[in-house]
Formats: sequence, C-alpha cells, structure tokens
Amino acid sequence: MDKEELKLTSSEIGTLWGQYVNGTAVDTINRYMLSIIEDEKIKLLFEDAIKIFEKQKDQITYFIENEGFPVPVGFSESDLNKGSKRLFSDIFCLHYLHIMTLHGLLGHSTSLGSSVRKDLRRFYDSCSNDGMSMYHRTTELLLEKGHFQRDPYFYPNENSEFVSGQQFIDGFFGDKRPLASLEIIALSLNLKKKIMEKSLSIGFSQVTQSKEVRKFLESTQNTSDQQIQSLSKILKGDNLPVPMSWESEVTNSTDSPFSDKLMLYHIGFLLQSAQSYHGAGLASAMRVDLVTTYEKIILKNLMVTKEWFNLMTKNKWLEQPPLAPNRKDLARDKK
Repeated sequence: MDKEELKLTSSEIGTLWGQYVNGTAVDTINRYMLSIIEDEKIKLLFEDAIKIFEKQKDQITYFIENEGFPVPVGFSESDLNKGSKRLFSDIFCLHYLHIMTLHGLLGHSTSLGSSVRKDLRRFYDSCSNDGMSMYHRTTELLLEKGHFQRDPYFYPNENSEFVSGQQFIDGFFGDKRPLASLEIIALSLNLKKKIMEKSLSIGFSQVTQSKEVRKFLESTQNTSDQQIQSLSKILKGDNLPVPMSWESEVTNSTDSPFSDKLMLYHIGFLLQSAQSYHGAGLASAMRVDLVTTYEKIILKNLMVTKEWFNLMTKNKWLEQPPLAPNRKDLARDKK
C-alpha cells in the first residue's frame, strides 16, 4: 500500500506529538547552554545537536500537519530569557547532553516499535543514527576530559556457575550475596539519572519566579537525594564506587534563563522517564533488598508526578495530546 493511502495510527501520532514537545523543551535548554559554553569542543557538539533537532522538528511538523492535526505549541524562544547569567558549568552541559542523548535513543527506539508506515520508520532510523553518533561523541569527549564515570570493574571467575539455593535472593537477613553484574548496570544508570535530576532541581529552584514551583523543585531535590542515598548504600555495601554528584557544577546564579513552565515541565519529563529505568532495575533485581528499594522509589515517584501534574494543570502549562473521539458526546450532539 502506498504511504499516502496508509494513514498514521493513534500510536504513530502520539509518538510524533511526544517527540515534538519533549524535543523542543530540550532544544531550548541546549540553545541556552550553547550561549554560555566557552569550551570550543563542547560548543561544537551543541551546535550540531541543535542542527540535528531542527531537521527532525521540520520532519515531525510535516508528518503531523499532513494528517490534519495541529502542531503542538511545545517550547520556543519565548521560554528562553536571553542574556541571563551562567547557571551551569561547561562540564555540566556536556553531561546534560550525554544523558539527554540516552533519553532520546530510548524514545526513538520506542517510537520505532510503534511505527508501521515506511517513511516514519525511516525517519526514526535516522533519528536513532543521529542519537548514536552523538552518544559516541559525548562519550569520547567526556573520556578525553577525564569526566566520564565508568561503572565498577569485575574480576572474572574461572568457571561458569549456577544459582544453588534461596540465599541468592535473600537481602535482609544474614549474609547477602554480592551484587550481580546485571543489578550493577541498573543501579549505576539509575544513579546517574537521579544525579542529573537533582542537579537540575537545584539549579531551577534557584532561578524560578514562582514560590509554588520553587517549593516543588526543592521537594524533588530532597526526594532525588534520598533515592540517591538508597541506591548508593547498596553499592557501598559491596565496596563498589558510587557516581560523583554534579551539584558543584551548578553556579550560584539567581538569574533565570528559562520560563517557569519549561523548568517545571522538564523536571516532570525526567521523573516520568525515570520510571522506565526504575522498572528495568526492578526487573533485573534478584535480591530482596533491591526489589524493595526499587518499589519504594517507583511509588514515591508516582506521588511526586501527581503533584507535578496538579501544578502544571493549575497554571495551564500542560499541553493536551490528541485524544480518541468521544463517541457519547458526538451522539449527544445529534439529539
């Protein structure tokens, strides 16, 4: 069937809509970071990231408009306060681009898995290729500058082993077995995402104009810190290193570069995205204390996300995605 005859499904429109809103939010922050970065190598990465998204944004707009849907408002230059003071160091900006590239790769692969039409699949293929290239480049530059935090090393066993009893999953009483490599992957990734979330909450809370938003951001900062401590404690219990914090890379500026709407939305995006990583950590956990820790984190994040939703809707900042037709209302209108 020709692509013009194959209409986009609700899932395909939904992923495009999400890619547009999330992409414009991150792009706005990238544009601010580009304006303050002094390191030429880091600046080049941000220039390329902005060019890449500009190309993707045009394609997303074409897909949405071609189906007769309104293009989301998203975020733009109106959410950026030009000329504001430096809020983040160059290295923090590089870490931010690296982490958000990881989020983008997950989003592109999820969107590809929901897409059927060939032109849309090819689009997400190109997005993934761009994301993989940026991941390699940010990783290489972090390594070059000595700021890439590698996960713990393992010493190999001589032979393969098999689980031999209930003690493999015990975690509260008696001797705990050492963490498995699959568990360490999830712990390390979740910690790095939480550290970014906390650092942004600190920076945003310093510059927001709204008392309500500041109170929420200070609350998310404390929640992130508690969860970082919980996950770090598990690694430290096996004498394994914990990723460094980036709080010192946030300046003491109180001059806001962004709209309150953008800052609050972005923290909510990170909270919601984190749930998939927490879920993956829970799925890989085979020790009871790990399972309990992830369950507590997931439950707490659901509660915080509800607070975020209430604050976003109260300020009329949460853009509504396309909805399925309300058949009852349509039928009622004909009476």
